[in-house]
Amino acid sequence: MKLVILGRDGTLNRYRDDHVKSPEELEPLPGALEAVARLNHHGWHTVLATNQPGIGRGLLDMGALNAVHLHLNRLLQAKGGRLDAAFFCPHTPEEGCTCRKPLPGLIQQIAERFGVDLAEVHLVGASLRDLQTAVAAGCQPHLLKGDRLASIPEATQVEMLAQVPEAHVHQDLPAFAEWLVQMERRERAAAGQTLDSGSGGL
Repeated sequence: MKLVILGRDGTLNRYRDDHVKSPEELEPLPGALEAVARLNHHGWHTVLATNQPGIGRGLLDMGALNAVHLHLNRLLQAKGGRLDAAFFCPHTPEEGCTCRKPLPGLIQQIAERFGVDLAEVHLVGASLRDLQTAVAAGCQPHLLKGDRLASIPEATQVEMLAQVPEAHVHQDLPAFAEWLVQMERRERAAAGQTLDSGSGGL
């Protein structure tokens, strides 16, 4: 199974300091929904992994969060895409849970649910926390520079990336989708060349 784990805020939709509390507050980033659809069309399953401390703080309840994710899925369906599941941590940092990113608990739940080898899974997010989560869980880390990081000085971004040198950096989700599709094509071409060269004596 080919799996991509996506952060939500700053990855699929615009980041809000006051949390996305209703469907009306969910603003998809340019090209993000189409990027998910493109990944799906190339055989990649996509799963959401998001911290939602607003629940623990009483800013929204489970009904509101479900409404937001239902709205997101409807927007995706209109573009020909889908999320296979949405995993979330409802806790505040003070609660000391094991599922709040950057701890790997949420990602491990996804691995158990879908039966995947996390070393083959791409985790895409828009913060240092997402990169740290990927490393802690043993996934392949990817950082998106648009939206959430736009207000962070370049020098700070460089320092952040130095903490996770194996991370791949992309401008946005469409750029990541393009990178992944092209990488697959290169790998298939290389595998074909290997088979051709190995059959020369037959």
